[in-house]
Amino acid sequence: MSLELKEISDFLKQHHPFDLLPDDVINALPKRLTARYFRKGTKVLSPEQQCLHLHIIRTGGTETRDPDGQLLARLGEGECFGVRAMFRNGKAANNITMLEDSLVYLLPEKDFHDLAGKYPQFNYFFEQMGGARLRSGMQLLEKRDDDQLKLMSIRVSDLIARDLVSIDIGASILEAGKLMSAERVSCLLITQNGDKVAGIMTDRDLRNRVVAEARSFDEPVTNIMTPNPISIGPDDYAFDALLTMTRHNVRHLPVMKDGKAIGMITTNNLLARQSLSAVHMVGRIRKMTRPADMAKVIAQVPELLSNLIEAGATSRNAGHIVTTLSDAATSRLLQLAEEKFGPPPVPYVWMAGGSQGRQEQTALSDQDNCLILDDAYDPDQHGDYFKSLADYVCDGLDTVGYVYCPGEMMAKTAEWRQPVRVWQQYFNKWIEQPEPKALMLCSVWFDLRPIHGTRSIFEDLHRMIITKAKGNRIFLAYMVGNALTHHVPLGFFKNFVMVRGGEHDRTLDMKHNGVVPIVDLARIHALANGVDAVNTYERLEAAMTFPSISKQGASDLLDAFEFISITRLKHQVRQIRNGDRPDNFLHPESLSAFERTHLKDAFSVIKNLQTALENAFGKSGT
Repeated sequence: MSLELKEISDFLKQHHPFDLLPDDVINALPKRLTARYFRKGTKVLSPEQQCLHLHIIRTGGTETRDPDGQLLARLGEGECFGVRAMFRNGKAANNITMLEDSLVYLLPEKDFHDLAGKYPQFNYFFEQMGGARLRSGMQLLEKRDDDQLKLMSIRVSDLIARDLVSIDIGASILEAGKLMSAERVSCLLITQNGDKVAGIMTDRDLRNRVVAEARSFDEPVTNIMTPNPISIGPDDYAFDALLTMTRHNVRHLPVMKDGKAIGMITTNNLLARQSLSAVHMVGRIRKMTRPADMAKVIAQVPELLSNLIEAGATSRNAGHIVTTLSDAATSRLLQLAEEKFGPPPVPYVWMAGGSQGRQEQTALSDQDNCLILDDAYDPDQHGDYFKSLADYVCDGLDTVGYVYCPGEMMAKTAEWRQPVRVWQQYFNKWIEQPEPKALMLCSVWFDLRPIHGTRSIFEDLHRMIITKAKGNRIFLAYMVGNALTHHVPLGFFKNFVMVRGGEHDRTLDMKHNGVVPIVDLARIHALANGVDAVNTYERLEAAMTFPSISKQGASDLLDAFEFISITRLKHQVRQIRNGDRPDNFLHPESLSAFERTHLKDAFSVIKNLQTALENAFGKSGT
């Protein structure tokens, strides 16, 4: 072996997981490698770019950012990038940019998979990095049916086990390491001016960026920290934290409130609470390549919902978990569409509306979605691409189990596949000229939430919508008039007014006469006060601080929404257990006297607050 090749093999033997391979295998590897030199600032990989090599950093360093520009990681000597591409048919997942002049060894994709197939320890290391399964810390799943209920009921603030450990940005690596050892923590927050978060340093950074690179302990901690770390809020749920860690492949999340760090949670905090079957389902969907296979996972949603309700979940928790699965299916279909048709010619964001947008889906959900395209969109140049993408995803969702919207409010419809400037025109017209069709559209498109793509495209549009609608009394009056067409099923003497005739004779429509009126009330109060939330619970919680509804009224409406929603879900669960297709039509005699009384009280709350809403914003005159 030449001196040059021996030097390369010696280098590989010093770095994990190559150090786990037999000597004869490592000694043969240098002949399979190609060396490339990259200048500082070079973008080596972009999302969906072809990548047919595992990249091993010999000298220098890289920065990894997701398609939205969020910093994910910094890598240095001995670390590898392009890993995800090895598990995605040679398609890169993120942006990789050189932080400094770097020498990189390239291992061909075939050689990588040969090693992974022959040596389990090699495969195990890279398989986790490649996203082919969830992180090993996320695998204690399905131990008990109420595990996901626990994490949907627990706030992030309840997971903070100790006071925050941080150090000033001016500290050295040695000072930071000593503090971590003294405090017995696996990560350290780097702060500026006492409370502003500048970055995060972990024990992995000490191993890979200090010890492995033989850095001086006197260097500033800023040389090895990850700046602007991904964070979460104290009022978010543990379930959200778990999904965030899984999505971004991190093990530590700073907890931020009002721009200040108040604590830190780790995968260990979540493991102590056990993990979730729903997260396993999401993980399976993200690895699938055929809608028909995803359909098998989504077919388990009724059983999942049944277990949640029987374990005592709230409708809010259940809706959040069920919607997470439709989000995962949508995102995966969009990834597959981009692999099939190539990278998008202009940026876009895929939006969910209706119950998916509000994160309030049940066992019975259709599609409500749209595409918002960058204003660089040209229909002649780009129209065919986005039509193909939208058809692929909407058709795929129908196959998966989310049937086509009867009103064709889908990205598959050309009207709902438009650039930002057209969407601005839509919302301007709907708000300024609120005719009946516009009011019907508002019930879906004012509940938009980004699912996949360049989310910043929606942000300016969303601000315009909230600003234009806030305090616009004419528009709000028309919205109130439309909302009052949804009558609660309660007569003058508090007797139930049931559906008459047809397939659903003598039933209560729990969706259109129960859930929808509250969703309408929450939306109007949110728009009137400039609240940007779309989830009904969040809208009503925010509305407690505004004059358009009393705090007691908002609180009563929250209780009514929960009772009606959970009664509807329990009805669907009974149907599922009986082998019937779930629907929204409830026979009152199936309820106990206690439940019937409380259901009437809930309908009374809605009726009273509908009247109060009409008085607050006046009549539309329609």
